[in-house]
Amino acid sequence: MQLPVKTVLTLGVANLIADACRHEATARGFAIDIAVVDDGGHLVYFERGDGVSPGTIQVAILKARSSALFRVASKQFEDTVAEGLIGLAALPGMAAFEGAVPVLVGDEVIGAVAVSGLTKEIDGELAQIGADAVKTL
Repeated sequence: MQLPVKTVLTLGVANLIADACRHEATARGFAIDIAVVDDGGHLVYFERGDGVSPGTIQVAILKARSSALFRVASKQFEDTVAEGLIGLAALPGMAAFEGAVPVLVGDEVIGAVAVSGLTKEIDGELAQIGADAVKTL
């Protein structure tokens, strides 16, 4: 029997993701919070933008954790709750808000990135830009 080989999210890759999010946000004149977690939902990187509301810190972390653990964009949770499955929002640690996406290497989820502090749509766009930065490796 052979053990499987797994790609992992390193601090260097988390920095690359955060840099892409921050660069785009800065270009648009925004300050944001950025959370990057590994595939188990554990925080690898967090950055709080100057002037961003402190309440968004936990939102960013929870969105990233939810996305990593369920391997889907957090917008899917928001849409599911809007369609009537409100019990989803009651799951411990669930954040049913757009703004987090899984980080993929091929088809393998190695973590997730979340942005918080702006509208849900812009949070989602910036998070996707961060996740897409991994494709440059």
